[in-house]
Amino acid sequence: MCGEKSWESQDELETDFCGGIVYYAAAFLVGMISGPLIHQGVLEEAYNLHAQFWRPELNEEPPNVAALMPLWIATGLIGSFIIAGVYGVVRSSFGGDGWLQGAKYGLVLFLIGVTMNLGWSGIFNLPYEIWGWWTLESLFFFLAGGIALGWFADKFAAD
Repeated sequence: MCGEKSWESQDELETDFCGGIVYYAAAFLVGMISGPLIHQGVLEEAYNLHAQFWRPELNEEPPNVAALMPLWIATGLIGSFIIAGVYGVVRSSFGGDGWLQGAKYGLVLFLIGVTMNLGWSGIFNLPYEIWGWWTLESLFFFLAGGIALGWFADKFAAD
């Protein structure tokens, strides 16, 4: 399944599935670095001032992150599978080596994410400091995930 070059169209689903896992793993690793720095560091005071926006588990003392992990993992994987599936359709639009194609795709995802954050910032009354850091962090997620996905697709997806 994962790790074998696929040549039949029915294997595209397997490649998208495995690509989603690869994307998720790269983004997860970025989150292990950015989470403590951004969410438990730079934004901690802003988060405390806007506690009414967070899930009740995050307002417990200490925050009950373990209770939210199943939700975060499930939504992260679903999103990663969608991202990998779309990449399988559009990757030939990007030139360069696989990792570079993935980086370009990650940049496109980031730019789409910027437009979404701009829209949501007009609805949710959170400080621009939060929106700015969330947007910057998404750049790291999308680039790392895109590069990993591009590398994987270059090695294992049908041409």
